[in-house]
Amino acid sequence: MTDFTSFQAYTELKNLASDPVDLTKKGVFTAKRLEEFALSACGLKLFYGGQRVDKAVMDQLYALAEEAHVAEKMHEMQTGEVINHIEGFESENRRVLHTAMRDFFDHRIEEEAAHDATDLAYQELEKLKGFLDAIEKDKYTDMIQVGIGGSELGPKAIYMALKAFSKKGRRVHFVSNVDPDDVSAVLQEVDVKKTLVVIVSKSGGTLETRTNEELVRERLRKEGVDPKTHMVAVTGKGSPMDNPEMYRESFYMWDYVGGRYSATSMVGCVALAFALGMEKVLDYLRGASAMDKHALEAPLKQNLPLTLALLGIWNRNFLGHHTCAVIPYSQAMVRFSAHLQQLDMESNGKRIDKNGKAVDFSTGPIIWGEPGTNGQHSFYQLIHQGTSEVPVEFMCFRETQFVEDLLFKGTTSQEKLLSNVFAQSIGLATGKQSENPNKHFPGNRPNSLLMAKKCDPYTVGLLLSLYEHKVAFQGFIWNVNSFDQEGVQLGKVLANQIIDLFAASRGETEEKADFPLGQYLIGQIESL
Repeated sequence: MTDFTSFQAYTELKNLASDPVDLTKKGVFTAKRLEEFALSACGLKLFYGGQRVDKAVMDQLYALAEEAHVAEKMHEMQTGEVINHIEGFESENRRVLHTAMRDFFDHRIEEEAAHDATDLAYQELEKLKGFLDAIEKDKYTDMIQVGIGGSELGPKAIYMALKAFSKKGRRVHFVSNVDPDDVSAVLQEVDVKKTLVVIVSKSGGTLETRTNEELVRERLRKEGVDPKTHMVAVTGKGSPMDNPEMYRESFYMWDYVGGRYSATSMVGCVALAFALGMEKVLDYLRGASAMDKHALEAPLKQNLPLTLALLGIWNRNFLGHHTCAVIPYSQAMVRFSAHLQQLDMESNGKRIDKNGKAVDFSTGPIIWGEPGTNGQHSFYQLIHQGTSEVPVEFMCFRETQFVEDLLFKGTTSQEKLLSNVFAQSIGLATGKQSENPNKHFPGNRPNSLLMAKKCDPYTVGLLLSLYEHKVAFQGFIWNVNSFDQEGVQLGKVLANQIIDLFAASRGETEEKADFPLGQYLIGQIESL
């Protein structure tokens, strides 16, 4: 038996899950219920009356958090204790300090490990300010960021969310796939003579990224441009990419900031600062830092990311739901769910605990989602009437980004958008009775609604940090290591063996790997 299933609150929750609240009963899902099951923090409002919880369930969920010592574990993380490890087995054995990348403001943590990490991050911000001043005269219009995984998903999601606030004449593009069509498509959109290229690789040896880098370098050369004057590195200090002979500037990242947690480090901030300017980037970092402080200091029952985490655990471990859809009713957040997919599934998609023992319960759910209202004409059929129940986390904003709207048939577009998200939340919870089985909606489909005033830099920083801490809190409770990603390594090793076979087939290497399955598949693709 693991720690999680031995908690007293776990036993109580198992009993409560046998008869969860029925949201479809008349008089249950009311405005009073929404008011009772709600939290506000840092300008965000969370309404979770659409979840199948009552006061008894919530009390036991918070008791579960106490038994798991989540407050102490959050303190250990933010102050720089080594928490990225598996006891008794070879592992990364690192600190986890993505919060130090934005801890420049009124609540700075003074413990030495976090303090030193913050100082280093601040030095990189100062370097970035100087770099932006230096390139101002060169009139660059575009930036291409080349990276993969956390070096693309988070930065792209944040850039897309804040694109409305870009400086005039500034665009950012992202290349991640080793598919050469990805690079080619982006290069067709830019004048390379007016384009900066940021190569992001912590190790300086990520094969997909370095391959794409060479494709971009070749295009620059063909256009008569010296690649060094247009290329910037974001990498580990002392890596093969920390090379002033190849890059106009090098910005540093550290091993205590995982890729999927790196959007507030130079991995995200170089491109964001180019597009938005430093002041808006600082607003974004302030938002993330404010939520860090809240996650660290708020009492358990008022802690927003912890409450989200506990609702997710209730749905996953006690109601047996396998997935969670995150659906922002904002076109700007078009890639946010994709970022959360990596953040959550790479962090908590684990089958062993921090002692190396196989867990006997479900860990991270499948995370997915697209913006509303588009999803209503796509996958909502399954959410409302399918045989799989999908908990949903809705997100919406009171104001538009561009402040351009009009009245049509009595309402603005933003009011129509908000009407849709409110209706979906209500409809999923309450359902609809009908004697026609085709028009019957069972209801009791769990959902929460997260509201904010506007999708601006500060708020996006809040939301990014909110979900980072939701994931961390769940990992603390399950006692899994949310900060490594061994599950991505096997495919890389096998791919490199097949790459060697391709190279050997054209005489690039003398030895062929002994890999019959790989050789067979190469033969099949070449026969097409």
